[in-house]
Amino acid sequence: METAEIRRRFLKFFESNGHTVVPSAPLPAIDDPNLLFINAGMVQFVPYFLGQTAPPWKTATSVQKCLRTPDIEEVGKTSRHGTFFQMNGNFSFGDYFKEQAIRYAWDLTTGSVENGGLGLDGEKIWATVYLDDDESIDIWHKQIGLPLERIVRRGQADNMWSMGIPGPCGPCSELYYDRGPDYGPEGGPEVDEDRYLEFWNLVFMQQERGPGPAKENYEILGDLPKKNIDTGMGLERMASILQGVDNMYEIDQVRPLIDKTSELTGRRYGVSTSHTASESHPDDVRFRIVADHIRSSLMLIGDGVVPSNEGRGYVLRRIMRRAIRAVRLLGYDKPALPELLPVARDCMSPSYPELAEDFERISSYAYNEEESFLSTLKRGTEILDMAVTRTKRSGGTSLEGAKAFELHDTYGFPIDLTLEMAEEQGLAVDEEGFRRLMGEQRRRAKADAEARKTGHVDLSVYHEIRDDNGLSQFTGYTEDARETDVLAIIGSGGRVRDAEAGDEVEIVLKATPFYAEGGGQQADTGLITVGSGEIEVYDVQSPVAGLVVHKAKVVSGGIVEGDNAYARIDRRRRGAISRAHTATHLVHTAMRNFLGESATQAGSMNAPGRLRFDFHTPNQVPESVLTDAEQQVNEILEHDLEVKAFTTSMAEAKALGAMALFGEKYGDEVRVVEVGDYARELCGGTHAGRSGQLGVVKFLSESSIGSGVRRVEALVGIDAFHFLAREHALVNQLAGLYKVPSEQVPGRVEGTIAQLKDAEKELAQLRSQIVLSKAADYANEAKQVGAVKVAGVKAPDGTKGGDVRRLAMQIRSHLPESEPGVAAVVATAGGKASVVVGVNAAAKARHISAADLVKGALSGRGGGNDDIAQGGGVPAEQADRLLDDIVRALAE
Repeated sequence: METAEIRRRFLKFFESNGHTVVPSAPLPAIDDPNLLFINAGMVQFVPYFLGQTAPPWKTATSVQKCLRTPDIEEVGKTSRHGTFFQMNGNFSFGDYFKEQAIRYAWDLTTGSVENGGLGLDGEKIWATVYLDDDESIDIWHKQIGLPLERIVRRGQADNMWSMGIPGPCGPCSELYYDRGPDYGPEGGPEVDEDRYLEFWNLVFMQQERGPGPAKENYEILGDLPKKNIDTGMGLERMASILQGVDNMYEIDQVRPLIDKTSELTGRRYGVSTSHTASESHPDDVRFRIVADHIRSSLMLIGDGVVPSNEGRGYVLRRIMRRAIRAVRLLGYDKPALPELLPVARDCMSPSYPELAEDFERISSYAYNEEESFLSTLKRGTEILDMAVTRTKRSGGTSLEGAKAFELHDTYGFPIDLTLEMAEEQGLAVDEEGFRRLMGEQRRRAKADAEARKTGHVDLSVYHEIRDDNGLSQFTGYTEDARETDVLAIIGSGGRVRDAEAGDEVEIVLKATPFYAEGGGQQADTGLITVGSGEIEVYDVQSPVAGLVVHKAKVVSGGIVEGDNAYARIDRRRRGAISRAHTATHLVHTAMRNFLGESATQAGSMNAPGRLRFDFHTPNQVPESVLTDAEQQVNEILEHDLEVKAFTTSMAEAKALGAMALFGEKYGDEVRVVEVGDYARELCGGTHAGRSGQLGVVKFLSESSIGSGVRRVEALVGIDAFHFLAREHALVNQLAGLYKVPSEQVPGRVEGTIAQLKDAEKELAQLRSQIVLSKAADYANEAKQVGAVKVAGVKAPDGTKGGDVRRLAMQIRSHLPESEPGVAAVVATAGGKASVVVGVNAAAKARHISAADLVKGALSGRGGGNDDIAQGGGVPAEQADRLLDDIVRALAE
């Protein structure tokens, strides 16, 4: 039975028994700060189990995509480890409990295939229960009919379920299938879990656990508000049972990847033939790495994760690179993903059709990552191999941390790859030294960033002010000026009591309308008035969480700690920045509308009348898409939608569909900004009151700023109007010069450019002809150096590289064939000098080599053969020296 069919039958069974089919949540665990990825089928239902949110249904069923990453290094070493898997689950939120959950599991697994069941032999099923769970034993034995000898009591580590972190937990009952004596000894799951394969876990969720070890000896905090059911049937494990194969790597969703890899590499999978082999042949390990990691990569990119150097993106990059390298170690040195990723797509799309629909985007990210990594791998491997060789020659057993850091920092070689490759060559790596150097680099970067914000003031000063006075009160959402008190003044050396005219200081106010730079929005500027004194605020930062610090210069009068003050922002600047920030939200939504949900924000900058928006997408955005997105944004401005901000819970914000930015930290209460029903995001910035206030948004450019990240820059409001007015004036000016209507200007400009290019080609041809026409004259002027005729020539300035080479060959052809001859031509361009040397047959017979002459003049650099060779890269003023060195070498 195919995996997709098992999935279909599972969902249909529970739907027919009154369960609501709930789609799988995306793999990134966006709403749980404890998780990078969804790692269990019940994660999206945790708020319902904890009673934090009322469930919309009493019972539900799902097939949840899951990813577990702690054992990435172990993947492939055995047939049991994997990263991506699918968990079929049925859930009850205070509805049915143990008896019905056990009955459902038994009926589906042992029900006949003809009637929609999975057709397992009930005589081969064993069950385990928690130590003191007599109720479950009675249900299994008295109601289901399972013999007592096939019901096993086990302890907390095995049969008390939790996610390994604080949250819901409860006793569980696990189902095992006896695969027969070929897989191990008799005796049940306690004796051998290879022969007795777990395929379903029934969790009777009724308690909440506290912190502590993942498996056992953690504190039970108390009972949940209601008794719930959470079950998980491993889809891959059930597929391996029903398809009669040994493990998940041989099921229909995975094995084709192994077969395709075998076809590409010419290697055979299955060198380790034992069902229970604890150690696998290196080739089998690599085959499994390829199959697991490419399938996982497909699913991750499909759910919006893109390769990067941090967080979820780093996990994706890491598993992709392990797969790419494993293919190369199997002997395939061409790009492998264009061959393998479509196989993974075809395996998974029957269950997830969106993978086929979105494959162009998915494959673009994947293929770009492979291309980038192959370049990194080539450079890094050469450096690593040399370091390994030096270490072994010196008798060392561990690669220096400094070398691992250099590979990471200079060549982009990830530490996990360095560890793997060093281990393969019998060396350890000084990880502690590497981590120390990485830590020092991060501290320097952090210190530099903090210095830019704090002017190198000790951060303890800010902590002390915050601890003494509490958090700064920001009032800028509703007002642009207010009376307030001066809580603290900070000078270049630390905290001071007062400041006078000419001093540059930092000021902390009890309450402030000034917005501190953050979330991509630039800081406010303005004035603080104290009595008759004026302080000009030119920047506002938040060096420690919750504290707003005004960087300012005392223009007149003075300021004393404790003074009453009047703070007033530059309203015009704030308005222009707020309009840009609202425009950024609109651009974000438009890009997702045209490029897909994965086109999420990767950064932004909102300045007066200008925005910069960075977003994830694998390739250059077509001009037509930019035009359509810009038009859609401006249509929203025309609708003059209300811009509204409100505070709510994270759960409610998610229910409303508000976008959260990955990497941002959000509390239990979040601020949502919505522009009508068009855009809705979590945001702490300031905004326009209505979309119509933006006036017009004009895209200026679209460009790449890194792998898989693009940038759009745009103008907003009056700045956009001024830009368009200048563009209009320019077009009118060109129309006047060409004496045509403005709409004909592009065609006329294209024609002019084409004419100029043709003229440039003709000039280049003329120059080339003039240069080459002198070849015979240069040959006639050749000088005798010993037994060799040498024509040393300096080409005219501006002679192109191809013409330099042709000139050398032409001169050589004019030298007498009967005696040794050498033509050497030097040229200068861009501040550098190059040389081309041609040698005739008579000179070659005397063992004179063009390549040797070039390398001798360029200290070993250059390339070519005995007939003709060339090289360069030295300063232009050394051109004459190159000819002298060649003549000197011939004389010697």
